[in-house]
Amino acid sequence: MRGSPRVVILLAVLVVVGGLGALAAAGTAIGQEDPEDPSAGGPEPDQQQQPPLVRGSPNLDVHSPDRVVTPGSTNEVEFQISNDGSLNVGTSDRREIVTTARNVRAEAEADSPLEVTTGQTAVGTITEDEPRPVTIAIDVPEGVEEGTYDVDVELKYAHTRQEAGGVTNDRSRTVTETFEVEVRDEARFEITDASTDTQIGDTGTLEAQIENTGSATAADVDVSLESLSDGLVIGETAEAGDSARIDELEAGETATVQYEAAIADGSPLRGYSVEGTVQFRDEDGIQRVDEGARGGFTPVDEQRFTIDEVESDLRVGEDGDVIGTVTNEGPVEARNVVVRYAEESPNVVPIEDAIAVGTLDAGESAEFRLPIEIGGEAEAIDRAADMAIEYRNADLERRAFEDVELLFEVEPKRDQFVVEMIDREIAAGDTKTVDVEVTNNLDETVEDVEARLFANDPLDSDDDEAFVEELDPGESTTMTFELEAESGATAKTYPISFDFRYDDERSRSQLSDTTRVAITVAEADGGIPWTLLIVGLVVVAAAGGGYYVYRDR
Repeated sequence: MRGSPRVVILLAVLVVVGGLGALAAAGTAIGQEDPEDPSAGGPEPDQQQQPPLVRGSPNLDVHSPDRVVTPGSTNEVEFQISNDGSLNVGTSDRREIVTTARNVRAEAEADSPLEVTTGQTAVGTITEDEPRPVTIAIDVPEGVEEGTYDVDVELKYAHTRQEAGGVTNDRSRTVTETFEVEVRDEARFEITDASTDTQIGDTGTLEAQIENTGSATAADVDVSLESLSDGLVIGETAEAGDSARIDELEAGETATVQYEAAIADGSPLRGYSVEGTVQFRDEDGIQRVDEGARGGFTPVDEQRFTIDEVESDLRVGEDGDVIGTVTNEGPVEARNVVVRYAEESPNVVPIEDAIAVGTLDAGESAEFRLPIEIGGEAEAIDRAADMAIEYRNADLERRAFEDVELLFEVEPKRDQFVVEMIDREIAAGDTKTVDVEVTNNLDETVEDVEARLFANDPLDSDDDEAFVEELDPGESTTMTFELEAESGATAKTYPISFDFRYDDERSRSQLSDTTRVAITVAEADGGIPWTLLIVGLVVVAAAGGGYYVYRDR
């Protein structure tokens, strides 16, 4: 038993030496160089090493830069979540692994009587160098006592506590942080009324009444108005909106501001919504913003026109008129109204494509006459043509209504002149004058009418032209021509033709279509043979005279 103390001492020495060796090994592992660095010493490159130990945690906090809320309204309050994480063990290049908060969710609750109406908000990942903003809505009752109130924010998130040797230790945490809001009964604003003279499809003026419903005076008030409705544009573009300035607005005071508004063509007649943002300076000269003031209005209905009572005298190959009535269906006066033919066709060409009818009150009508030329290749059918009613609004700005069409009929082609011959017979070998009755079959007066007769063998004419200065619609005149038939002509019916060159009402020279008339050629011996009869009488007389002389002898 005397050797026992020595054995105990030896064992103690071995334990101490072994512990020191283990600590040295651990220290070497923690401080060793990156195994991927070829300049570092240690194992060969083909020997895989585990990443070094890293341990730490995120540390979330909340801050609110603008803490003022006003009574009697729902206030939007923005706060920021920052992350001041801590690294307990490890190198700086692996710090983000353990200091990042993942899947952050925030839910706020305010001191009574304030009430947070926003539920839990998903924020996402928050690193140390990127705070994340969160906006909540806080209802502040009317009459609440001014002062400071706490808003508690419950933050739930996940993070990595430690990573070493390929093993990751994740945790979930819930913390509550607090920021303060100050209830201050300062200026706040509402849109109490809005109205406009803007018509659908036009521009106009939008008037909004802005009331300071707070208890303090606001200075340098800038009221920005934006559209909340499709088809409504305030200012130059739908995205930009427009703003108006008020020098000062005392508590309870109302001011009217004006904006330029436009409503797109085809928009429905209904209520349209706008939202206002008011920037102002409070009584301490601090810049404030009051958002969420809303209002609405109904625009003036779209200006409309109709065309009815349409009549036409149009024919293929002729000029004519379409007569109709245009009515301003309202709802307001239309100035300098013009009826414009907007259809394009090679066979239907307006002589005048725009006809002015003057200013029309709502419900008032006016007649118009539209001259149109129908080409010779056109079809005799019922037609529809697009029309545009142009006018000027109360600001003398040009506008157009295009949802209207013109329905009219085109009659078949007709002879411009009607030709009648009473005597249509001529004997073979004969020459005679013929009287032709010519009637103006057009709906317009024609001038300088030159008629010409055309005949082919066995008919001919040495006097084939005639002239009349003027013919009114339906008026007739008699023209005289010479016609002869060859002596050897076969007895039958032959055609002769007439055409007419004339000037129409627009002094344009026109050539009519050819009109054909039938002429009958009769046989030359069809009557009494006067020549043979005379010769016979001469012979008989001579014979009688000879007999008388002979008897006297």
